[in-house]
Amino acid sequence: MRRFEGIGVSRGIAIGKAFLYLPQKLPKISQSKDNIKIEQKKKTIDKALEKTRREISSIHKKLIADNKRKEADIFEAHLLFLDDPSIKEKINTLLQQGYSATYAVESAFEESAKEIEKIENEYLKERANDLRDVKERIIRNILNIPNPSLSLVESECIIVAKDLTPSDTANLDTKKVLGLVTERGSSTSHTAILAEALGIPAVVGIPRITESVNNNTMLIVDGENGIVVADPDKPTIKIFIEKKEKEEKEKVELEKIKFMKLKTKSGKEIEILANIGNPEDAETALKNGADGIGLYRTEFLFLGRESPPSEEEQFEAYKKVLEKFKDKPVIIRTLDIGGDKQIPYLNIEKELNPFLGVRAIRLCLKNTELFKTQLRAILRASIYGNPKIMYPMIAIKEEIEKANSILEEVKSELKSKGVPFKENIQVGIMVEIPSAALNAEELAKYVDFFSIGTNDLIQYTFAADRTNEKVSYLYNPLHPALLKLVKFTIEASHKYGKKTGMCGEMAGDLKAIPQLIKMGIDELSMTPTKIPYAKKFIKDNF
Repeated sequence: MRRFEGIGVSRGIAIGKAFLYLPQKLPKISQSKDNIKIEQKKKTIDKALEKTRREISSIHKKLIADNKRKEADIFEAHLLFLDDPSIKEKINTLLQQGYSATYAVESAFEESAKEIEKIENEYLKERANDLRDVKERIIRNILNIPNPSLSLVESECIIVAKDLTPSDTANLDTKKVLGLVTERGSSTSHTAILAEALGIPAVVGIPRITESVNNNTMLIVDGENGIVVADPDKPTIKIFIEKKEKEEKEKVELEKIKFMKLKTKSGKEIEILANIGNPEDAETALKNGADGIGLYRTEFLFLGRESPPSEEEQFEAYKKVLEKFKDKPVIIRTLDIGGDKQIPYLNIEKELNPFLGVRAIRLCLKNTELFKTQLRAILRASIYGNPKIMYPMIAIKEEIEKANSILEEVKSELKSKGVPFKENIQVGIMVEIPSAALNAEELAKYVDFFSIGTNDLIQYTFAADRTNEKVSYLYNPLHPALLKLVKFTIEASHKYGKKTGMCGEMAGDLKAIPQLIKMGIDELSMTPTKIPYAKKFIKDNF
C-alpha cells in the first residue's frame, strides 16, 4: 500500500482501477525553414484551423446541450483564440521569414502563452494552458496526428495523467470516469474547474504519479483531502467505503438545507454569500444556496484582453448577475488591479513592491476616467437588483471621501442625462489593511458596511507574501493578532449599527467559523461550493 499527497480540487471518494492516460506526444517542433511556397503553407494552416474550429465547436455545442454553460465558456474562449489578430500576425510574419507551418503556429501561440504567464495571477496562468491546448490541436491537424480523447474509455476507472487539457476533461464519460489524478495542475486549473462542475473526485499536483502506478492498479482518491492510495489493503478500503457512504448521506442532507436562512440559537441571522468572478459563476452560486453575492471580483472583466471593457460591456455583466439575484444583495467590488494582478494596457508604472504600491482604489483614484466608467456601469445596472458598491484596499478615510466624491459626480452626470439608477445604493469598503482595522471606528462613519478581506489582511499583518511557500508558516488566520483586528472591525461597525462581513478564504474555513460567529460576524462570503457545508456546520453547531 502506497500513499500520495497532492491538492484536492473536487470533493468526494473514488475507488477503482487506474487508467493511465498518456496520449501520443507530438514530435519536437524544430526551428526550421523550408522551400514550400508561402501560399501553400497558409492554405495548410487555414485547413487545420477550420478542422480545429469544427472540433472545438462540436465540444462547445455538446456542453451547451448538457446545460454546462460555465464549461462551455472555456471553449468559447478557445474559438476566440483561433481568430486572435495578434497571433495571426505573428504566424504570417514567421511564414514570410520562411519558417515551416508547424513552427510558425508553435512559435506564435507559445509567445502569446508566455506573455500571459508573465501576469502574476494564478487564474490567468492557467489560461496560458488554454492557448497551448488550442496550439496542440492545430498542430495535430496539420500533421494528421489524431487528437486524443477520453470518450473512448470502455469501463469504470480512475484517470491518471500527467495533465488534462480542457479538451480532455470535456470529453469525459461521467458514467465511467470515477475520479481524476494528475501530476500537474492547481486549484484554478481547468481540471479542477471541470471536475468540480461534473462532480468527479479529483486530486492534482502529485509528481511522477504516472510512473508510480500501472493500468489496473487499485486506487482510492480522496478529493477533499488531496490523498491518493495505491494498492490499498482491505481495512483501508473498508474505511474509505464507509467514508464514501457517509458523504453520500451528507449530500442528501445538504440538498435539504442549502437554501435555508440561517439563525443561531441566540436568534442572530447570518447570511452565507458567494464570491464570484463573472456572470456565469452566479448560476453556480444560486444552485449552492447563496443568500447573495458577497464579492463580485470585477477585475476578471479587465484581465486577459488588450483594452479595458467598455461601459456597456460592464453594464451587461453587472446586470446579468443582479437580475439572477433579484432582491438579494450583490456586493460589487470596484477594480482591484495591481499586486499580483497586472494589466499591460493600463501602462502601470513598474514598482519595487507592487503589493505596497499603486493598486486597487489607489489606481482608480489616479485614473478617474477608468473609475467613473465602472461606477456609471454599476449605477445604470442598479435598477435591476440590489447592488452595493465596495472599494478595495482602503487605508485611510480620505480615500473613502475622494471615492465617494467621484461617485457623487457620476450620479449628477447620470441625473442630468435622465438615466435612472438607485440613488440610495449602499457603499462599503474592504478591510484588508491593518490601518483600516485599527481605525475602523472612524471609518465606519463614512460607509454603510465593512467586508474583511482576510487574504491580504493576513499578508499585511504578518509582512508575509501569501504566494511564498518559504514564509507560509506565518500565514495563520487564527493567530491572536489577526483575530484582534477582525474583532476591532466587527465591534466598530456594530457601534454604528452597521454590518461586517468577510470575503477572504477564512470565511469558508470551518475551523475559523466558530471564532467568527462568537465575535459577531454578520455575513460570510465564500466559494459557492463551500456554501452548503458552511450552512450545515453552523446549523448543527450554533
